[in-house]
Amino acid sequence: MAKILVIEDTENNRIIIERRLRKKDHEVHLREDAEQGITAAGEIAPDIILMDVGLPGMDGWTAARLLKDNPATAGTPIIALTAHAMEGDREKALAAGCDDYETKPIDFPALYAKIDALTKPSLSP
Repeated sequence: MAKILVIEDTENNRIIIERRLRKKDHEVHLREDAEQGITAAGEIAPDIILMDVGLPGMDGWTAARLLKDNPATAGTPIIALTAHAMEGDREKALAAGCDDYETKPIDFPALYAKIDALTKPSLSP
């Protein structure tokens, strides 16, 4: 399965996300803030990053831009996780370099489908 980096500042959310992803046999790496997450992305080379956008210090929007600007991590898909479900938030995530967007509380079947879509190799030539 996929190697997933989860960048989430709320401990309960990290626990829930980690448990649900591990049940699907994903390898999960957890970080609490954007700075730790950016460093980890370069060190562990995840298949995908799930990132809360409302992080303390550097927010997820800024972190996504930095990850996409770095040649070492630019190709890593990012799914923004946010409690914000306002009109325009999905577009804001995509503009920041995120590849998809999922609102909290997380719809795990939808999240699994997004992870699969972004990490499975394409069958087209």
